[in-house]
Amino acid sequence: MQFASTQTYIAPPDLAIAVNAAVTLERPLLVKGEPGTGKTELARQVATSLGLPIIEWNVKSTTKAQQGLYEYDAVSRLRDSQLGDARVHDVGNYIRKGKLWQAFEAPGKVVLLIDEIDKADIEFPNDLLQELDRMEFHVYETGETIRARHRPVVIITSNNEKELPDAFLRRCFFHYIRFPDAETLAQIVAVHYPGLKPRLLDEALTRFFEIREAPGLKKKPSTSEFLDWLKLILAEDLTAEDLKKAPGEMLPRLHGALLKNEQDVALFEKLSFLARRQGR
Repeated sequence: MQFASTQTYIAPPDLAIAVNAAVTLERPLLVKGEPGTGKTELARQVATSLGLPIIEWNVKSTTKAQQGLYEYDAVSRLRDSQLGDARVHDVGNYIRKGKLWQAFEAPGKVVLLIDEIDKADIEFPNDLLQELDRMEFHVYETGETIRARHRPVVIITSNNEKELPDAFLRRCFFHYIRFPDAETLAQIVAVHYPGLKPRLLDEALTRFFEIREAPGLKKKPSTSEFLDWLKLILAEDLTAEDLKKAPGEMLPRLHGALLKNEQDVALFEKLSFLARRQGR
């Protein structure tokens, strides 16, 4: 089972090596990188490349580790007992299986995505240490132990919003997805827009990297935002000439796809003002 680039996803060699190393070691793959660099999509493409189904657990700020294992619905059981429902005698009727349980009991190997783990409480990763390490957990209400039939390929993503515990990091294979260079980004574009004219792509790449490298930028535009921008450019039927900077104009056409806060827009408006002033 070897992961490589797919028809819809360009994986740099170091990323493919990281995925295959994690699969070989049977360790969770912890993937970090800027938002929009394809961390979540990586897990889906790994599943496609390896021919495996995928189970996605999207973590939120309110998510608890226990929810990934199971949840016991005591309220429903109490209500049913008051109504005399016969289901109340089997506690298993009130156990809701979490994503880890689903992955553990799957009939074959699966890819388990734990997406944006850094959104949850700082204790969230530590609470999953034993389950991810031993691939088993105990259900106290029923007294059973759930063990993984087939060890899943676990991919965990993080936007680096908070530090993860050392004990958790020790159990993972780590990879940081660097922002692609112009050549790799052009390959990514070719996958999504194969008919794009070279001159238009070259000009779009030039303008895009000029924006990303602008000093003082609060949020650099991501790969996904660049693809959105290209989609708008094609929809508006713009040419390479349309994307070129006019004298004293720093804001690109359709900049709302790339600049996502008022501070960055104000920065480029100020740069435009200074450029026009110097051009007089």
